[in-house]
Amino acid sequence: MLRRIVIWLVIVTAGMAVAGAAKARHRHQIDATPFSHAPCSVLSGRPCTPTFCSVFNHGPCIPEIDYPYGENLQLTIESVPPDDDKAKYVKPDHDLDTIGDLFAELRSCWSPPPADAAKQGMQITVRFSFKRSGEIIASPRLTFATAGVSADIRDTYLKAINASLDACVPLKFSGDLAGALAGRPIAIRYVDNRDLGTQSGTP
Repeated sequence: MLRRIVIWLVIVTAGMAVAGAAKARHRHQIDATPFSHAPCSVLSGRPCTPTFCSVFNHGPCIPEIDYPYGENLQLTIESVPPDDDKAKYVKPDHDLDTIGDLFAELRSCWSPPPADAAKQGMQITVRFSFKRSGEIIASPRLTFATAGVSADIRDTYLKAINASLDACVPLKFSGDLAGALAGRPIAIRYVDNRDLGTQSGTP
């Protein structure tokens, strides 16, 4: 009889331990993607990964992060930067040492096509990689363009992208950044958000 009681107590204790662990896991969910762009707020009572967003920010509060080295780098460049982001379009006055420096340099390089050859709202994405020397390994490869535009419009923007990058390279990387970026793919989405009025560059 005593043996049965002991076995029953062991089973009950084990069951309570399992239930408690499950409840603890439910209370403390583990975020498996700590570097994800998770919306956050200065009012949330918890640190926002990786920084807080301003309550005056228009749109979703999603902070821009410096992607870990080795990940595919993705960047959007607008022809007319928003007032809140103008500082991100200023060319760094020192050797590029961070991903943020690289993004700022690439933004400052962009010169869109003349208005009479452009298309309002045009989006085009290219992909390429850098050498350690700061030069581009090969010509940027077109991976996306706004649907329905003519081949001439695509070519016009691709030429503007190549000319803008050619005017900036070789970029001056620090030793650490050069080693980390060499051969890593970077995708840049160019958005022509200028108010062009009546355009000749229609599809």
